[in-house]
Amino acid sequence: MFDQILNLRNSLNKFVYKHILKRVFFSMDPEVIHDRMTKAGKVIGATSPGRLFLRMSFGGYKPELRQRLAGLEFVAPIGLAAGFDKNAELTNVLPNIGFGFAELGSVTGEPCAGNPKPRLWRLKKSQALVVYYGLKNDGAEEIAKRLSVQLPKVRQTARGKDFVFGLSVAKTNCEATCDRAVGVADYAKAYRFLRNYADYITVNISCPNAFGGQPFTDKESLELLLNELDKFYVPGKPVFIKLSPDLSDMQIDELLNVADRHKVDGFICTNLTKKRDNPKIAEGDTVPEVGGISGKVVEGMSDDLIAKVYKRYRGSKIIVGVGGVFSAEDAYAKIRLGANLIQLITGMVFEGPSLISEINLGLARLLKRDGYKNIAEAVGVDVGV
Repeated sequence: MFDQILNLRNSLNKFVYKHILKRVFFSMDPEVIHDRMTKAGKVIGATSPGRLFLRMSFGGYKPELRQRLAGLEFVAPIGLAAGFDKNAELTNVLPNIGFGFAELGSVTGEPCAGNPKPRLWRLKKSQALVVYYGLKNDGAEEIAKRLSVQLPKVRQTARGKDFVFGLSVAKTNCEATCDRAVGVADYAKAYRFLRNYADYITVNISCPNAFGGQPFTDKESLELLLNELDKFYVPGKPVFIKLSPDLSDMQIDELLNVADRHKVDGFICTNLTKKRDNPKIAEGDTVPEVGGISGKVVEGMSDDLIAKVYKRYRGSKIIVGVGGVFSAEDAYAKIRLGANLIQLITGMVFEGPSLISEINLGLARLLKRDGYKNIAEAVGVDVGV
C-alpha cells in the first residue's frame, strides 16, 4: 500500500515537472537554471521543515537495495554524479531526496573559474547535455572549510547521519598544471584538504574540458599520480578512478594494470564523451564543437565499459555506472552488467527529481520479478565467463 502511495506521488510530481516546470526551465539558459535551483535548494535545505518537505516530496527507500561496500553503508544504489554540486553547497538537500550517496565536486587544488560562457547546452532530441564547465569550483581550501562547518550539522540530521558523501578531485584547469609534476601536486593538494571530509575519494583523470586535455589517461602519468596519492590514503575511505568512455580497450587495460598496483578500490564508468560521430546524437552538425556529452549519447559506451571492468575483477573492485540512466530499467541494466552503484545527473534534468525515487521503487520491483532478495545478487549476472 505504501509503495502505491509513493508511485502515485511520483506520477504526480513527474506530470507537474514534465508538463509545467520543464517547459519553463528549458526555455531558459541551462546554467542560469542550474544556479537558481542550487540557490533554492540551499534555502529549502537550511531548515528542518524544508528538509521534511523534500523527504515527503521525493524520498523513498527499499530495504532490498541496501548494500555494504568497502566498509560503507549505502541505503540506496542511486547517487548524484560529480559535476552537479561543484562547490558542496547542497549537503543539506541531497540526503533527503532519495539518493543513497552523492559525489561532490570535482574539486581542484586551486580555485578555478572554469571555461568561458556559454558552457552548458541541452540536446533535447538526444536526451543529453553538452558540458564545457572546465572544472569550475572554489578550490580545495575553500570547499574544505565549507565542509568542516556543514558536515557536522548534516550528520546530526536523520537522513544525513549515515549518508555517503564522496568527493571528486581533479587538477586545476590552467596551463601550469599541464606540466605533469605540477598536475600531480595539484591533485595531491585537493586530496590532502578533502580526505578528512569524504567518505570516499574519486580521482577524476578523465575530465574532457580541462586545459591540455587528459594528461593522466596514459599509464606512465597515472603511475606517477597514484604513487603520490597513495601517500595520503586513509584506510576505510575508498578511492575510485573515473574512466573516460573514449579510450580504447588497450588503453583501459593499461590503466587498470596501473591501478592494480595502487590503493584503488573501484572505478566509475564513465565520464563524458567527446566523440561527435556517435549515432545517438540526433542534432547533427548543430552540436557545439567544445565540451563533453552526457546522457543517452554515452549510455552504450558506459554499459560496455562496465561489463569489461566487471569481467576482469568479478566483484573484487567496486564499479559505479554512470551514463544515460533515465529509468529503473536503465539502472538495472547497468547493475546486471556489473555495476554495484549508479550515478546520474542528466536523467534528473530531463525527467525531474522524482526519478530518483522512481528508480528505487522500480529496482525493488525488478529484483522481485527476477527472484533476487538483494540488489547485490543481481550484480554482473548478464556478464559471461
